[in-house]
Order: sequence, then structure tokens, then C-alpha cells
Amino acid sequence: MRQPLAIRAHPLVFGVIAFLASESMFFAALFAAYFDLRSTTAVWPPAGTQLDVGPATIGTVLLALSSLTMIGFQFAVARNRLALGRLLLVVTIVLGLVFLAMTLGGWHDADFRIDSSAYGSLFYTLTGFHALHVTAGLIAIAYLTIFTTAPAFTTDRRAGSEAIAYYWHFVFVVWLGLWATIYLLR
Repeated sequence: MRQPLAIRAHPLVFGVIAFLASESMFFAALFAAYFDLRSTTAVWPPAGTQLDVGPATIGTVLLALSSLTMIGFQFAVARNRLALGRLLLVVTIVLGLVFLAMTLGGWHDADFRIDSSAYGSLFYTLTGFHALHVTAGLIAIAYLTIFTTAPAFTTDRRAGSEAIAYYWHFVFVVWLGLWATIYLLR
């Protein structure tokens, strides 16, 4: 008797998962640089460096909510409730944009620059690359919002939306690590 074939991930979803694995290594290298410098520097962050944990925490909550709205989108699409799904995508975009605005505000309010110290270099590199990933995710979600109006988008053809959702959740998880490292551990 023949065994049925195992269910496999859609090639697009598999490709995004492989891409996210490589992005994990990229961020792991940045975290390693941060913790290496932190462990070998007598005063970390440098004296006089001030970061406001309040706005960063609010941004973290907003990004968490955007991840939840993306989950809601996935559930809505699975139940063929595309109008609700589009609404949840718009909410996700708004939350992501507010997060980006708060990131830019944090950069503006920081009392150090990228060239002030190794801490400044790592802070702006870590948060800058994350902001770049958030921006890419928001662009993908905007395209997805438009695509959900196309007749070709059906509940059984949603690999692209699943891949974008995985990417967005990755962006949130990376931010949790950054927020904890930069704002809590200091």
C-alpha cells in the first residue's frame, strides 16, 4: 500500500523561511558585536548616554499589536472574510508606521550620534537595520492589501500572504530582542 506524500510548504513560504533564517544570522552577528563590546567596555553605555525607555516600550506594544492584527488577517482570510482581512492589514500598516515614526523620534531625541562611540554605532546600526526591515514589511503588506482585492486572491491561494505574515512576525520578534537588549539590559 502506498503512503501518501507528506504535506510540504509552498515553495514561496519555504523560501521566505530560508531567507528569515539568513536574516536571523545577520541580526545574531549584530547582537554578538553588541554583547562583545558590552563585555569588554568598562562603562556601557558610555557615560551621559540617555535613552527613554517609555517611547520604546510603547513602540514595542504597537509592534506586538501589529503582529496580532496580522494573525487576525490570516484567520479572516482562512474564513474567506476578505473585507475584514483588508481592514486588519490597514490597521497593521498604521501601527507599523507609528512604530517607525517613534523610531525616528527616538533617533532625533538621542543625545548621541552614530559616530559618537561604538555604542552609538551599534545602536544606530541595530535600530536602523530593523527600521529598514519594518519598512520593507510595510511595503509588502501594502501590496498585499491591494492584492486581496484581486479575483485571483482566494483562500486556497494564499502562500504569499502567509509568507508576508511570517516576515512581519519575524520583524516583531527581532524587535523584542533589540528592545530588551538596548533599553532593558543596558
